Amino acid sequence: MASDSVDTRTVVQGKVHSAFYHTVRALLRNKFSLCGLIILGIAILLAVFAPWISPQNPYDLSQLDIMDGRLKPGTASMSSMIYWLGTDDQGRDLLSAILYGMRTSLLVGVSSALIALTIGAALGLTSAYAGGKTDALIMRVVDIQLSFPPILIALILLAVLGQGVDKIILALIVTQWAYYARTVRGSALLERRKSYVDAARSMALSNPRILFRHILPNCLPPLIVVATMRIAYAIMLEATLSFLGIGLPVTEPSLGLLIANGFDYLMSGDYWISVFPGVTLLVLIVAINLVGDALRDILNPRNKD
Repeated sequence: MASDSVDTRTVVQGKVHSAFYHTVRALLRNKFSLCGLIILGIAILLAVFAPWISPQNPYDLSQLDIMDGRLKPGTASMSSMIYWLGTDDQGRDLLSAILYGMRTSLLVGVSSALIALTIGAALGLTSAYAGGKTDALIMRVVDIQLSFPPILIALILLAVLGQGVDKIILALIVTQWAYYARTVRGSALLERRKSYVDAARSMALSNPRILFRHILPNCLPPLIVVATMRIAYAIMLEATLSFLGIGLPVTEPSLGLLIANGFDYLMSGDYWISVFPGVTLLVLIVAINLVGDALRDILNPRNKD
Protein backbone atom coordinates (compact mmCIF):
# COMPACT_ATOMS: atom_id res chain seq x y z
CA MET A 1 0.00 0.00 0.00
CA ALA A 2 2.79 2.43 0.90
CA SER A 3 4.63 1.59 -2.32
CA ASP A 4 1.51 2.24 -4.39
CA SER A 5 1.05 5.58 -2.64
CA VAL A 6 4.65 6.60 -3.38
CA ASP A 7 4.32 5.55 -7.02
CA THR A 8 1.07 7.47 -7.41
CA ARG A 9 2.61 10.56 -5.86
CA THR A 10 5.59 10.29 -8.22
CA VAL A 11 3.31 10.02 -11.24
CA VAL A 12 1.27 13.04 -10.13
CA GLN A 13 4.40 15.12 -9.55
CA GLY A 14 5.73 14.09 -12.95
CA LYS A 15 2.48 15.17 -14.61
CA VAL A 16 2.57 18.53 -12.80
CA HIS A 17 6.16 19.18 -13.86
CA SER A 18 5.41 18.12 -17.43
CA ALA A 19 2.36 20.41 -17.59
CA PHE A 20 4.39 23.30 -16.15
CA TYR A 21 7.17 22.95 -18.71
CA HIS A 22 4.66 22.55 -21.52
CA THR A 23 2.91 25.76 -20.44
CA VAL A 24 6.16 27.72 -20.20
CA ARG A 25 7.33 26.44 -23.58
CA ALA A 26 4.02 27.35 -25.19
CA LEU A 27 4.12 30.83 -23.66
CA LEU A 28 7.62 31.43 -25.02
CA ARG A 29 6.61 30.25 -28.49
CA ASN A 30 3.65 32.62 -28.65
CA LYS A 31 4.96 36.00 -29.83
CA PHE A 32 2.19 37.95 -28.09
CA SER A 33 2.62 36.25 -24.72
CA LEU A 34 6.40 36.50 -25.06
CA CYS A 35 6.06 40.25 -25.64
CA GLY A 36 3.80 40.48 -22.58
CA LEU A 37 6.25 38.49 -20.46
CA ILE A 38 9.15 40.72 -21.49
CA ILE A 39 7.20 43.88 -20.68
CA LEU A 40 6.08 42.43 -17.34
CA GLY A 41 9.62 41.36 -16.48
CA ILE A 42 10.98 44.83 -17.22
CA ALA A 43 8.14 46.47 -15.27
CA ILE A 44 8.72 44.26 -12.23
CA LEU A 45 12.47 44.91 -12.27
CA LEU A 46 11.93 48.67 -12.57
CA ALA A 47 9.38 48.60 -9.75
CA VAL A 48 11.53 46.50 -7.42
CA PHE A 49 14.67 48.59 -7.94
CA ALA A 50 12.88 51.96 -8.17
CA PRO A 51 14.57 53.42 -5.03
CA TRP A 52 18.00 52.71 -6.54
CA ILE A 53 17.48 53.64 -10.21
CA SER A 54 15.14 56.63 -9.87
CA PRO A 55 16.88 59.99 -10.38
CA GLN A 56 14.88 61.38 -7.47
CA ASN A 57 12.71 60.28 -4.57
CA PRO A 58 9.60 62.12 -5.74
CA TYR A 59 7.98 61.98 -2.30
CA ASP A 60 10.92 63.30 -0.32
CA LEU A 61 9.99 66.96 0.15
CA SER A 62 13.60 67.95 0.70
CA GLN A 63 14.41 66.95 -2.89
CA LEU A 64 11.59 68.93 -4.49
CA ASP A 65 11.66 72.47 -5.79
CA ILE A 66 8.32 74.10 -6.55
CA MET A 67 10.09 76.30 -9.09
CA ASP A 68 10.64 73.19 -11.21
CA GLY A 69 6.91 72.57 -11.49
CA ARG A 70 5.37 71.68 -14.88
CA LEU A 71 8.66 71.59 -16.77
CA LYS A 72 8.53 70.05 -20.25
CA PRO A 73 10.15 66.66 -21.00
CA GLY A 74 13.90 66.94 -21.50
CA THR A 75 14.25 70.15 -19.48
CA ALA A 76 17.34 70.53 -17.28
CA SER A 77 16.92 71.93 -13.77
CA MET A 78 19.14 74.42 -12.00
CA SER A 79 20.96 71.49 -10.37
CA SER A 80 21.82 70.11 -13.86
CA MET A 81 19.32 67.25 -13.41
CA ILE A 82 17.48 66.40 -16.62
CA TYR A 83 13.77 65.69 -16.33
CA TRP A 84 13.41 63.23 -19.20
CA LEU A 85 9.61 62.99 -18.84
CA GLY A 86 9.11 66.46 -17.37
CA THR A 87 7.76 67.34 -13.94
CA ASP A 88 4.32 67.66 -12.37
CA ASP A 89 2.84 70.71 -10.67
CA GLN A 90 4.80 70.00 -7.47
CA GLY A 91 8.17 69.82 -9.22
CA ARG A 92 8.47 66.04 -8.96
CA ASP A 93 10.47 64.22 -11.61
CA LEU A 94 7.78 62.36 -13.55
CA LEU A 95 10.06 59.44 -14.49
CA SER A 96 10.82 58.81 -10.82
CA ALA A 97 7.16 59.25 -9.88
CA ILE A 98 6.11 56.68 -12.51
CA LEU A 99 8.63 54.12 -11.25
CA TYR A 100 7.45 54.57 -7.66
CA GLY A 101 3.81 54.58 -8.77
CA MET A 102 4.24 51.38 -10.75
CA ARG A 103 5.85 49.82 -7.68
CA THR A 104 2.77 50.63 -5.60
CA SER A 105 0.27 49.59 -8.29
CA LEU A 106 1.92 46.19 -8.78
CA LEU A 107 2.16 45.63 -5.02
CA VAL A 108 -1.52 46.42 -4.49
CA GLY A 109 -2.73 44.47 -7.53
CA VAL A 110 -0.69 41.30 -7.04
CA SER A 111 -1.02 41.05 -3.25
CA SER A 112 -4.78 41.62 -3.27
CA ALA A 113 -5.28 39.09 -6.07
CA LEU A 114 -3.18 36.41 -4.34
CA ILE A 115 -4.95 36.81 -1.00
CA ALA A 116 -8.37 36.84 -2.70
CA LEU A 117 -7.34 33.71 -4.63
CA THR A 118 -6.41 31.91 -1.42
CA ILE A 119 -9.70 32.79 0.27
CA GLY A 120 -11.84 32.12 -2.79
CA ALA A 121 -10.16 28.81 -3.60
CA ALA A 122 -10.60 27.53 -0.04
CA LEU A 123 -14.29 28.48 0.00
CA GLY A 124 -14.91 27.13 -3.50
CA LEU A 125 -13.32 23.78 -2.67
CA THR A 126 -15.27 23.55 0.58
CA SER A 127 -18.52 24.39 -1.20
CA ALA A 128 -18.04 21.79 -3.95
CA TYR A 129 -16.83 19.01 -1.67
CA ALA A 130 -19.27 19.49 1.21
CA GLY A 131 -22.37 20.14 -0.89
CA GLY A 132 -25.79 20.49 0.71
CA LYS A 133 -26.46 23.46 2.97
CA THR A 134 -22.78 24.46 3.07
CA ASP A 135 -22.67 24.71 -0.71
CA ALA A 136 -25.96 26.61 -0.83
CA LEU A 137 -24.85 29.09 1.84
CA ILE A 138 -21.46 29.86 0.28
CA MET A 139 -22.88 30.19 -3.23
CA ARG A 140 -25.67 32.49 -2.10
CA VAL A 141 -23.06 34.77 -0.53
CA VAL A 142 -21.10 34.61 -3.79
CA ASP A 143 -24.24 35.48 -5.79
CA ILE A 144 -24.95 38.45 -3.55
CA GLN A 145 -21.32 39.59 -3.86
CA LEU A 146 -21.33 39.35 -7.65
CA SER A 147 -24.67 41.16 -7.96
CA PHE A 148 -23.03 44.45 -6.96
CA PRO A 149 -20.50 46.32 -9.13
CA PRO A 150 -16.98 45.89 -7.67
CA ILE A 151 -16.27 49.61 -7.78
CA LEU A 152 -19.40 50.32 -5.70
CA ILE A 153 -18.30 47.86 -3.00
CA ALA A 154 -14.80 49.33 -2.99
CA LEU A 155 -16.16 52.87 -2.75
CA ILE A 156 -18.29 51.98 0.27
CA LEU A 157 -15.45 50.17 2.05
CA LEU A 158 -12.94 52.96 1.46
CA ALA A 159 -15.46 55.56 2.58
CA VAL A 160 -15.69 53.66 5.89
CA LEU A 161 -12.07 52.56 6.27
CA GLY A 162 -10.29 55.60 4.86
CA GLN A 163 -7.22 55.83 2.63
CA GLY A 164 -4.09 53.72 2.71
CA VAL A 165 -2.36 50.81 0.98
CA ASP A 166 -3.68 48.27 3.48
CA LYS A 167 -7.21 49.68 3.19
CA ILE A 168 -7.33 49.47 -0.59
CA ILE A 169 -5.83 45.96 -0.57
CA LEU A 170 -8.61 44.89 1.80
CA ALA A 171 -11.23 46.51 -0.44
CA LEU A 172 -9.86 44.75 -3.52
CA ILE A 173 -9.82 41.40 -1.71
CA VAL A 174 -13.49 41.79 -0.79
CA THR A 175 -14.41 42.64 -4.39
CA GLN A 176 -12.48 39.72 -5.95
CA TRP A 177 -12.71 36.58 -3.79
CA ALA A 178 -16.13 35.56 -5.16
CA TYR A 179 -14.77 35.18 -8.71
CA TYR A 180 -12.18 32.65 -7.53
CA ALA A 181 -14.73 30.81 -5.38
CA ARG A 182 -17.12 30.31 -8.28
CA THR A 183 -14.33 29.25 -10.66
CA VAL A 184 -12.88 26.71 -8.25
CA ARG A 185 -16.30 25.33 -7.31
CA GLY A 186 -17.17 24.66 -10.95
CA SER A 187 -13.93 22.76 -11.54
CA ALA A 188 -14.07 20.95 -8.20
CA LEU A 189 -17.60 19.66 -8.87
CA LEU A 190 -16.28 17.90 -11.96
CA GLU A 191 -13.22 16.54 -10.18
CA ARG A 192 -15.23 15.27 -7.21
CA ARG A 193 -17.00 12.70 -9.41
CA LYS A 194 -13.78 11.17 -10.73
CA SER A 195 -12.40 7.82 -9.64
CA TYR A 196 -9.23 9.13 -8.00
CA VAL A 197 -11.36 10.95 -5.39
CA ASP A 198 -13.23 7.71 -4.63
CA ALA A 199 -9.89 5.93 -4.33
CA ALA A 200 -8.60 8.58 -1.91
CA ARG A 201 -11.74 8.21 0.22
CA SER A 202 -11.37 4.44 0.28
CA MET A 203 -7.85 4.93 1.68
CA ALA A 204 -9.40 6.94 4.56
CA LEU A 205 -7.52 10.10 3.66
CA SER A 206 -8.64 13.23 5.49
CA ASN A 207 -10.92 15.67 3.71
CA PRO A 208 -8.39 18.55 3.75
CA ARG A 209 -5.79 16.26 2.16
CA ILE A 210 -8.21 15.15 -0.55
CA LEU A 211 -9.17 18.77 -1.23
CA PHE A 212 -5.77 20.42 -1.28
CA ARG A 213 -3.49 17.55 -2.37
CA HIS A 214 -5.70 15.90 -4.99
CA ILE A 215 -8.61 18.07 -6.16
CA LEU A 216 -6.99 21.52 -6.03
CA PRO A 217 -4.04 20.69 -8.36
CA ASN A 218 -6.54 19.60 -11.01
CA CYS A 219 -8.42 22.90 -10.63
CA LEU A 220 -5.33 25.05 -11.16
CA PRO A 221 -5.52 25.67 -14.95
CA PRO A 222 -8.75 27.74 -14.93
CA LEU A 223 -7.71 29.29 -11.61
CA ILE A 224 -4.41 30.52 -13.05
CA VAL A 225 -6.18 32.10 -16.01
CA VAL A 226 -8.70 33.87 -13.78
CA ALA A 227 -5.94 35.03 -11.42
CA THR A 228 -3.98 36.59 -14.29
CA MET A 229 -7.02 38.50 -15.50
CA ARG A 230 -8.00 39.58 -11.98
CA ILE A 231 -4.51 40.99 -11.31
CA ALA A 232 -4.92 43.29 -14.31
CA TYR A 233 -8.41 44.21 -13.14
CA ALA A 234 -7.18 44.90 -9.58
CA ILE A 235 -4.50 47.27 -10.89
CA MET A 236 -7.08 49.03 -13.05
CA LEU A 237 -9.60 49.28 -10.20
CA GLU A 238 -6.97 50.66 -7.82
CA ALA A 239 -6.02 53.25 -10.45
CA THR A 240 -9.68 54.21 -10.83
CA LEU A 241 -10.17 54.63 -7.09
CA SER A 242 -6.97 56.65 -6.75
CA PHE A 243 -8.01 58.80 -9.70
CA LEU A 244 -11.27 59.53 -7.87
CA GLY A 245 -9.26 60.60 -4.83
CA ILE A 246 -10.38 57.86 -2.42
CA GLY A 247 -7.73 55.20 -3.04
CA LEU A 248 -4.20 55.99 -1.97
CA PRO A 249 -3.07 59.17 -0.22
CA VAL A 250 -0.68 61.63 -1.84
CA THR A 251 2.23 60.26 0.20
CA GLU A 252 1.74 56.76 -1.28
CA PRO A 253 1.81 57.18 -5.06
CA SER A 254 0.20 55.00 -7.69
CA LEU A 255 -0.27 55.38 -11.43
CA GLY A 256 -3.91 56.34 -10.98
CA LEU A 257 -3.01 59.12 -8.57
CA LEU A 258 -0.37 60.44 -10.97
CA ILE A 259 -2.94 60.55 -13.77
CA ALA A 260 -5.33 62.44 -11.51
CA ASN A 261 -2.65 64.97 -10.57
CA GLY A 262 -2.24 66.06 -14.19
CA PHE A 263 -5.85 65.86 -15.29
CA ASP A 264 -6.50 69.56 -14.58
CA TYR A 265 -3.56 70.57 -16.78
CA LEU A 266 -4.45 68.61 -19.91
CA MET A 267 -6.30 71.50 -21.54
CA SER A 268 -3.48 73.94 -20.73
CA GLY A 269 -0.97 71.97 -22.80
CA ASP A 270 0.88 70.20 -19.97
CA TYR A 271 -0.13 66.84 -21.35
CA TRP A 272 2.85 64.87 -20.04
CA ILE A 273 1.72 64.97 -16.40
CA SER A 274 -1.20 62.64 -17.13
CA VAL A 275 -0.29 61.06 -20.47
CA PHE A 276 2.96 59.33 -19.48
CA PRO A 277 1.52 57.65 -16.34
CA GLY A 278 -1.58 56.76 -18.37
CA VAL A 279 0.48 55.13 -21.12
CA THR A 280 2.47 53.20 -18.49
CA LEU A 281 -0.74 51.92 -16.92
CA LEU A 282 -2.15 50.96 -20.33
CA VAL A 283 1.00 49.06 -21.35
CA LEU A 284 1.11 47.25 -18.01
CA ILE A 285 -2.51 46.08 -18.21
CA VAL A 286 -2.19 45.08 -21.88
CA ALA A 287 0.93 43.02 -21.09
CA ILE A 288 -0.86 41.15 -18.29
CA ASN A 289 -3.88 40.52 -20.53
CA LEU A 290 -1.64 39.19 -23.33
CA VAL A 291 -0.20 36.62 -20.94
CA GLY A 292 -3.66 35.82 -19.59
CA ASP A 293 -5.13 35.30 -23.08
CA ALA A 294 -2.26 33.00 -24.02
CA LEU A 295 -2.68 31.00 -20.81
CA ARG A 296 -6.39 30.63 -21.49
CA ASP A 297 -5.70 29.17 -24.92
CA ILE A 298 -2.86 26.92 -23.71
CA LEU A 299 -4.72 25.52 -20.70
CA ASN A 300 -8.06 25.09 -22.48
CA PRO A 301 -8.62 21.30 -22.72
CA ARG A 302 -10.63 21.73 -25.93
CA ASN A 303 -7.50 22.95 -27.70
CA LYS A 304 -5.57 19.79 -26.82
CA ASP A 305 -5.30 16.90 -29.18
